[in-house]
Amino acid sequence: MTESFTVQTEWVHLQYDEHAAFTETYGFSGNQGAVNLEAIRFRPEGQASDTLMVFMHPASTLQLLPVPRAMAATGAHVLCAGSRYQRNDTALIMEKVFLDLSAYIRHAKQVWGYRHVVLVGWSGGGALAVSYQAEAEDPRITHTPAGDAVDLKGKGLIPADAVIYQAAHLSRAHLLAEVIDPSVKDELNPDDRDVELDIYDPRNPNQPPYSPAFIQRYRVAQLDRMRRITAWAKAKLAELKARNTGEMERPFLVHRTLADPRFLDPTLDPNDRRPRWCYMGNPETVNSGPVGLARFTTLRSWLSQWSLDDSCGNGLEGARRMRVPLLVIENSADDAVPTTHPKMLFEAAASPDKLFRVVKGATHYYAGQPELLQEATALIRGWLQERDLLER
Repeated sequence: MTESFTVQTEWVHLQYDEHAAFTETYGFSGNQGAVNLEAIRFRPEGQASDTLMVFMHPASTLQLLPVPRAMAATGAHVLCAGSRYQRNDTALIMEKVFLDLSAYIRHAKQVWGYRHVVLVGWSGGGALAVSYQAEAEDPRITHTPAGDAVDLKGKGLIPADAVIYQAAHLSRAHLLAEVIDPSVKDELNPDDRDVELDIYDPRNPNQPPYSPAFIQRYRVAQLDRMRRITAWAKAKLAELKARNTGEMERPFLVHRTLADPRFLDPTLDPNDRRPRWCYMGNPETVNSGPVGLARFTTLRSWLSQWSLDDSCGNGLEGARRMRVPLLVIENSADDAVPTTHPKMLFEAAASPDKLFRVVKGATHYYAGQPELLQEATALIRGWLQERDLLER
C-alpha cells in the first residue's frame, strides 16, 4: 500500500517577454509585451523530490482533475501548468503553447532545481506533450502555419526526461476530423444540412448499426468539410494580408462539431463506453451548443490547432520523432478519446523504451472510480520508479 501524504498547494506565476504584431489574449494595463502564465504546484508535505511531473493542456486547467492530486498524495511533486490560453482556446496558437510549456520546464530546472521533468499528457495534453518533446529533441519550427515568425528552433527548448500519454487523443485536429458534423452544407447557415449525413435526424435512412459503406462516406465528408474551412481560412488570411491595413485577423464560428457515429453506434471501434453519450453529455446537444470543439476560432488559430493538414500539434508525428521513455495509457471506457488513438500513437512511437497499458473500465475522468484512479496512479508511479525517475 502506497503511503498517502498531505498535499501542499502553491500558486505559481511566470512572466516572460514577447513582442508580437498584435495580441490575441486578454491582459491588463501595463503588461503589453509580456506573457503571463499561472499554474498550481502540488507537493507532498515533508517529501523532497528530484522529479517534477508537469501536467499541461493547451486550453484547460488541470488542477481540478483527479490524477495530479492523486499523484502528489503518493509522494510525487506535480505542476498543473496553464498556457496563456487557459479556459479560452478561441485564438490559440499551438506554437506559442510550446513556448509556454518551455518556460515552465526552464523554471522547474533552473529556479526550483529539479533534476528531472516528466510530461504527463492527459486528453488534449497528450499531443502537446509528445509534440513539444519532439521539437525539444529535434527543433524545426520557425513559423506558424499562417506564416508568422515563431522561432522554436532557436529558443533552446529543454527536453523532458520521459512522457506519459494518458487517456489522450492524437491531436485536436485529429479529434475534430472525427467528430465534426459533415451534414452542414452552408457554413453560414447550420440549418442547411444533408439529411443523409445528419446522424441526429430521424429521417436519415442510415441508422445504427451503421454500414461500412455509410461510415466510409461519412468520414470522407468530414474531411471534405474540414478542408473547405481550411481553404477558406487561408484565402481570407491572404486577402487581409494583401489589404495591408490594420485588420490582421478575423474570428469566425464553426457550427455543429460533435457528431461522431461512434457516439450512437457502440459497435464502431468498441470499448466499454456508454452508448449515446460522450464526455460532455448528450452528443446531440453538444453538437450545436456553445462548448463544442472549435466553435469559436480565428483564421490563424484554425490553421494552428484545428487544421489536420497544417497543425504542428500532431501527436502522431511527434511520437515518430521523440526518443525518451514513453508510457501510453488507454482507459477502456473512455467516452472522449477514440479507442484507436492511443494504439495508433504507441505503434508510431520511435522511443526505444515504450510501454502500452489499459485501465479496464476507466472513463475519461475516472469519475466515481476511485479504485481505477488508484490503479492508474500506481501504474504511473511504478513505471517512473523502474526508470529511476521517482523516489521509491
